Amino acid sequence: MPEQFAARWLTLREPADHAARDDTLLTPLIDVLPRDRTIRITDLGAGAGSNLRYLGPRLPQAQAWTLIDHDRGLLDQAVALAHPADDDRHVARVQARAHPADLGTFPDCLDTTPDLLTASALLDLVPDAWLRRVVDTCCRRGLPALFALNVDGRLAFSPTLEADQQVEAAVLAHQRGAKDMGPALGPDAPAVAAQLFRERGASVDCRASDWHLTPEQAALQRPLIEGWHAAARAQQPDAAAVIDRWRDARLRALEHSFITVGHQDLLVIPCRD
Repeated sequence: MPEQFAARWLTLREPADHAARDDTLLTPLIDVLPRDRTIRITDLGAGAGSNLRYLGPRLPQAQAWTLIDHDRGLLDQAVALAHPADDDRHVARVQARAHPADLGTFPDCLDTTPDLLTASALLDLVPDAWLRRVVDTCCRRGLPALFALNVDGRLAFSPTLEADQQVEAAVLAHQRGAKDMGPALGPDAPAVAAQLFRERGASVDCRASDWHLTPEQAALQRPLIEGWHAAARAQQPDAAAVIDRWRDARLRALEHSFITVGHQDLLVIPCRD
């Protein structure tokens, strides 16, 4: 994804992401984090820092964030936006630094020992083997983790179109295809992650964090529809004409379009000796 498009997309989706997340997971998370010192948080695939901007103000402890991503430009933006200019108390309580690194090398990409591992909109993009390394690292170290906004395969449209189910099936298949680190878990990620952690004795709390997009969010719906169109076309090239008509009809309907995109937030608290 070109850097400029990635930055625009992340900016567009941030309000929907923050509105969707389940705050009820914060209470048990806060309870297991140290209260007598600054907590160290590592954010995997941090991008432009949306996860930090959501969690930072909601955690009562002072925080030192390490933001890991391969894109140095997005990380620089994340650090620059980490501290609201008009909130001196927040600036003093939440610090952030960029750590450009290849997530595919996890856990070698970790350059500190965190108290919390977190990520947003990541698990559906990674392969099974990578996720297993994350599970092993968290469980061996007794490291709590919060994985937000993982796609779970649920889509709903209003108004409906005849080709919705065909396009949805193609998109879900594409989400399971090859990504930067290999074949992705796609919409299977939340269930697979929960099972792997529970097999290691960890406590896992899963909560829905769905996008409920309205016509007022047409600016977000448009690139979402365009992205699904491209994915479906790549998955089913023989159905290009049907998929093109679906995109055109969806875009014409933006003024009265409602879209639900299913996500899951996972809070993981491993057993500690």
